[in-house]
Amino acid sequence: MKKLLSALLFTAFLSPLAQAADYQVDVKGAHAFINFKISHLGYSWLTGRFNEFDGEFTFDDQNPNGAKIMLDIDPASVDTNHAERDKHIRSKDFLNVKKFPKAKFESTHITHEGDDKFKVIGNLTMHGVTKKIIIDANKVGEGKDPWGGYRAGFAGTTKIKMEDFGIKNVLGPASAEIQFDLHIEGIRK
Repeated sequence: MKKLLSALLFTAFLSPLAQAADYQVDVKGAHAFINFKISHLGYSWLTGRFNEFDGEFTFDDQNPNGAKIMLDIDPASVDTNHAERDKHIRSKDFLNVKKFPKAKFESTHITHEGDDKFKVIGNLTMHGVTKKIIIDANKVGEGKDPWGGYRAGFAGTTKIKMEDFGIKNVLGPASAEIQFDLHIEGIRK
């Protein structure tokens, strides 16, 4: 009887850990987006996105503080719907994609803030510089999809200062910060 009770307690203790699920970010189905906006001289908003990225995350409703996310981003895939501007953003003036062909975000800690709200703390490496950033995120939903898979989706926002990543601000004080809007849907592995 003691062995059975011990086994049940051991299983109950580990069950939250066993329920953690790994997800592949659904970039193939175009259900994930890394969008951004930056003030253009203080007169309007310039918006864009990164078309090429990949990643994965781990999430468990029973242990949301144990979640993790990792994204690899191709800075050369920047797309502002204007070829000449995109060429300029890829240049030495901004992203310098020839010298810095990769960007990456990896969470170091995720804090559940109640309801479906989270603080995602992690390291963003861009333009050869790694800095800690905080993403305000929320869980959009999760469940079975029509193709027999299981999905979970999150949205988040963060702001970074270009100069923190060694990118000179050539557009003036109104354009010092970039806001990123992340929409991440994953398919359970």
